[in-house]
This record gives sequence, structure tokens and C-alpha cells, in this order.
Amino acid sequence: MENKPVYILAIESSCDDTSAAVLCNNKVLSNVVASQSIHQKYGGVVPELASRAHQQNIVPVVDVAIKEAGITKEQLCGIAFTQGPGLMGSLLVGGSFAKSISHALQIPLIAVNHMHAHILAHFIDEEGFDKPEFPFLALTISGGHTQIVKVKNFFEMEILGETTDDAVGEAFDKSAKLLGLPYPGGPLIDKNAKLGNPKAYSFTKPKVEGMNFSFSGLKTQIMYFLQKQTAENPNFIAENMNDICASIQYTIINILMDKLKIAVNETGIKQIAIGGGVSANSGIRQALTEAQTKYKWKAFIPKFQYTTDNAAMIGIVGYHYYLNEKFADKNVTNQARLEF
Repeated sequence: MENKPVYILAIESSCDDTSAAVLCNNKVLSNVVASQSIHQKYGGVVPELASRAHQQNIVPVVDVAIKEAGITKEQLCGIAFTQGPGLMGSLLVGGSFAKSISHALQIPLIAVNHMHAHILAHFIDEEGFDKPEFPFLALTISGGHTQIVKVKNFFEMEILGETTDDAVGEAFDKSAKLLGLPYPGGPLIDKNAKLGNPKAYSFTKPKVEGMNFSFSGLKTQIMYFLQKQTAENPNFIAENMNDICASIQYTIINILMDKLKIAVNETGIKQIAIGGGVSANSGIRQALTEAQTKYKWKAFIPKFQYTTDNAAMIGIVGYHYYLNEKFADKNVTNQARLEF
């Protein structure tokens, strides 16, 4: 099976990006993403609008992905799709479409856990990007998740720590909202932070046992801080935006790095891979790069296009599932909350 090319069509529709990719073995031939701008005016993703947009986007996105890959649909060996976790309406669009193609072409259907895919994106064959060796530690950081995972092999993963409330992406976006920045605010905090002093203002890091995280207290602390300062000076935020953003980002990165240090000490594993939308953050990338020298870690930082929700990462999981004949039957269901 490994000697002949394995073509996998992958579909990702867990939130507000409709994506389709075609992989030949572990190489990406196409990775098409249709983003939805409609949510910006609502300050967050509206599930009903997201699922409607997926319905409009899915056929053209898949069509473009197959054409860009330079193959015909008859060459496909399997269809991989995001089973969950995610928004139920959005997931159902991708899942239903994947089942239809699988049935029409009489090829295997492969159900993929979205969070596994963020981790295994590191195994996409990309020039200049090393692949971690098992076992390694993965820090998955996104709008909905913050987890430290021990990755034993392609199919066995163990959560060592996770957030007890808000995810790190929410912490960035909610802080940005308090600062009057538009949605999604995380990238804007990162942009402003580059121009500010990270030690201008200090925020207390939450005390959480072990490798678990908590960000809701930090958000409340930032809210009270801004209320107090703007009461004294109504222009405080506008005058100090860069320093505030830098200080918030510095605190969040320190929380993440502190937990990673605990994970490395407890497991003895010094290979760290990051994944998820927040892994695009320049401050987190820099902190991990510096940790390679400081703590003798080996850091694996994904290519930007594989950080946000994309089908290529679903495809690489699909490829390894295909090789091991881990197929789903036609009765498989999408799950908004999918066990890790």
C-alpha cells in the first residue's frame, strides 16, 4: 500500500473556515481555505451563519482543491473529514459531504479528531521543517483549546494538562475586546505588542496546580486594571496601547512557558511541538525558539498555513489512518465535543 501513491481528499469545517486539501502520501498538493468575514461585525463566530456559509463554500472549495492538485476524483483513495470537536452545524456540512463522496466513489471514509490534526500537522512533508520524534510534547493553543499533550505515536496521545476555563485564544480575543480592538483581536495584540514594553504593566499569573491552565482570572484582572486607569485618564488605552498589549502578551506567554517547563521536568521529554491558531503568535514562537538555547529543548514550530484551521492537517492524519486501515463506517456521526 505504501509503494503506490495514496491520494487523500481532506475536508475541514469545524468552525468558520471551509477548507479542502489533497495530499499525495505526506505531501500537500493543494490546501484551499475559504474564510468567512461575516462574523467580524458580530465580534465572534455566529454558528448559524457559519453553517450556511459552509454550505455555499464546500462544493467550489473541494472542486478547486482537486483541480489545483492536478488529479481527477477517480484517483482519490480515501476521504478524511473533521469529526469534531467544533460547531455542530459546521461539522455536519463537512461530514455529510465527505460521506456522499465516499459513497459515490466507493472509497474509504476517515473520521479525524481536529485536535489530533493540529498536532500531527508537523508530519506534513515540508522543505525546511523537521518532524518531531515520538514521544514528544505538544502544546495545542487555539480559540477553543489549551492543552499539553504527550504524543506517544500517530494514534496514542495523552492530555497532561488543559484549561479549566477559557482557552488561550479566548484570553487574547477577550483582552482585545476590552481594548476596543476588532474581532479577531489576538493577531492585533501580537502586532501592537511588537512595538511595546512587555514589562510596562504587571499582571498576576493565576495559581493552578500541575499542568492545567486558567485564563478567566487574568481577563478579569485586565478588565479591572483598564477600568481603574481609564477612570483616572480617559485616553489611557489609546495612549498606551502598545505597552498594554505587550504586557498582556508577555504574561500569557509566561503562563504557557511555566507549564511547559513542568511538563518537561515531569516527563523528561525535551521535544516540544506547538499547534493551533495561537501558534501563529510571534511572541510564543520567539519564546520557544529562545527555549532551545536556554533549556536545551528542541522546538517544532509549524508553517503559518498549518496553524489556523486547514484541511491539510486533516489530510495528514487521514493518510496515516489510511495506511493502518482505520476507517469509519457510514453511520459515523459528527460530535461537537469529541473525546481526545
